[in-house]
Amino acid sequence: NELLVCRRAKEPAKGTLDLPGGFCDMYETAEEGVAREVAEETGAKVTNTHFLFSLPNTYLYSGFLVHTIDSFFRCELEDYTQIQAHDDVAECSWVPVGQLRPEEFGLDSIRMGIERLLNLLH
Repeated sequence: NELLVCRRAKEPAKGTLDLPGGFCDMYETAEEGVAREVAEETGAKVTNTHFLFSLPNTYLYSGFLVHTIDSFFRCELEDYTQIQAHDDVAECSWVPVGQLRPEEFGLDSIRMGIERLLNLLH
């Protein structure tokens, strides 16, 4: 009943809440990409992924507006106790689902994803 959230260390939306994640690499599945990104940003090893939903998005990258698809997964971790901020994350924390406030998430698509997740759970 908790969600692992990260505080962004870099722009865009530096200092706001986010979910661990990022872009998939070439020849990588979405499941492989989410496992790699979670490991890079939190040090946690993902043992299983469950696709929840996706949302269309745009992302400013190197001065260009890129159209993307954000995929949201529920992940199971090997160890839930050894989470640490790495890469482009300033800090990580577990937030009870009932205390999630979508307005604290700086990226529009992540905020919409949190709202959708909360609707699914209620």
